[in-house]
Parts: sequence; structure tokens; C-alpha cells
Amino acid sequence: MSDELQRIMAIDDPYLLLREVTTRLADAQQEVTELARLRRRVVQDLHAQGLSYAQIAAKAGLSRGRIHQIRHTGPAPEGAFLGSGAVTVATPLRRDDERGRTVVAVDDVSSGKRLEDLARSYGLAVASEHVPVSGEIDLNRDGLVVVCGPRMSQDMWNTYAQDPVLRWEKAEDGPWTVVDRLTGTVHRSGQDSDPARSYDIGYLGRLPRPDGKGSLLAIAGIHTQGSLGVVQLLASELNSLWGQVGDRRFSTLVGVEYDPETNEPRSVELVCPLYRHDEETAG
Repeated sequence: MSDELQRIMAIDDPYLLLREVTTRLADAQQEVTELARLRRRVVQDLHAQGLSYAQIAAKAGLSRGRIHQIRHTGPAPEGAFLGSGAVTVATPLRRDDERGRTVVAVDDVSSGKRLEDLARSYGLAVASEHVPVSGEIDLNRDGLVVVCGPRMSQDMWNTYAQDPVLRWEKAEDGPWTVVDRLTGTVHRSGQDSDPARSYDIGYLGRLPRPDGKGSLLAIAGIHTQGSLGVVQLLASELNSLWGQVGDRRFSTLVGVEYDPETNEPRSVELVCPLYRHDEETAG
């Protein structure tokens, strides 16, 4: 019996006991989920290296049937792309100056909800919150996914500035763009082009936290349609993204063709490589 279990069992106050047991069960379930994810990942990696299930079983002291079961059941390893155990999805609040009130954009709500559903589908516990109009947000937390561009938050502006390859810039004629420092390409939204078209650019990156003790997942569009496109890419290509960058820091851009009536993405594609920051800074 662990010391923690003994501590809980010794609590006399029934209400405190109930609260402590509930909290501990939630923490334990998250731990079980992540252990199962890690176990499946190890089996998949070994199998990908050319080992048969029988060979893995013999070396691990388990049955071949058990190894096969582990390989095909339990939470998928690629869920770790979003976080471990639990994630918090943060979307921005906006100021409606005309009405003098705080509002949320419909596209931001959709992006946040779809990210939450995606995380839950991988066995992750999910919480949600808003980046306030002030833009101030505590980024020094594990499992943080922030859907917010640099112009809406100084904290996020400082975070995006850590990207060694992709840089947010305002064009001389006013609109926001994203510049690829390696190629010199300036990525611009179709809304801000002449003639205008239903096309946007979305940013996806895993960037360092201000305290240097971890990373956060950052998502932003030049306009809100770009964020929706990034979320669609995650929903359809998470396994591929995980296989290419794992839990390392990276960034990329997504081109999004969308329905001008609904803002829903019609097609999404990467418009630059998945830049791994450890390689780019080393180079």
C-alpha cells in the first residue's frame, strides 16, 4: 500500500475523504491512460523496427497474444502530440467596441470545441478557458493548447517571437503576414489580396514556455478561418504529424481554402515544411 493511499484512508472527515478519493481517482486514471499509451507506443516502435510480435513477447516476458492486444487497443500514441494526461484549450475573447462588450468569435468557439473533442478522443482529460481581452495568460503550464494570434496577446507575441523560422509581420500595406526566414516567402491571406479570395494561412507550432520548463502548442490564423484549417489538419493528420515531429518543438504553416458562406475549410495543406526547431537552430 502506497504512502498516499495510507494518507487518504486515514482521513476522518467524510467530506474531505470523498473529495480526496475523487481527486486521487482522477489522477490515477490519467496515469493509467498515459502508461497504456506509452506501452502501446513501445510495442509499435519495436514492431516498426522489424521485430515480430513473437520476438517482442519473448524479450518482454509476455505472451504473443498480449503483445498483439497491446498493439491494437488502448489510447493511440499520437494523442501525446496534444499533451500528456490532461490538456487545457484556450481561445481568445474579443472586444466589441461598437457594442461596448466582450464577445467570442464563432470560428474561435468552433476551433476550441473541435480541439477539445479531438483530445477526448485520445483519452485526454480536457479543460477550457479564454485568453482575456487584455491578452494576459499564464503560459507556464503543462498541456496548454492556445488558439490565439500575436496581435491579440503580448504574451503570445513574445512566444511566437521564439520561432527561429516563421515570423509574424505586418505588411507595408497593413495586413498581417507570416514570413518564412529560410526561403524569404511571405505568406498572405487571400482576404487581404487583390483580388480577394476565400483562402487563409494558419500557423501551427510547439513553442517554448516563458519559464523554459516545457512547451505549449500554438495555433493561429491570419484570420479565424486559418485556425479552423489547422484544427482540421490535426483531426485528419495527427498520426503523420506525430510521426514526423513527436513531442519536439516545431512550426509549420497551413493553407486553407474555405467556404465563404460558412468559413468551413474545404481543403487544407501544408505550404511549408514541418520545421523542427532543434535542427534549424543547430544549423
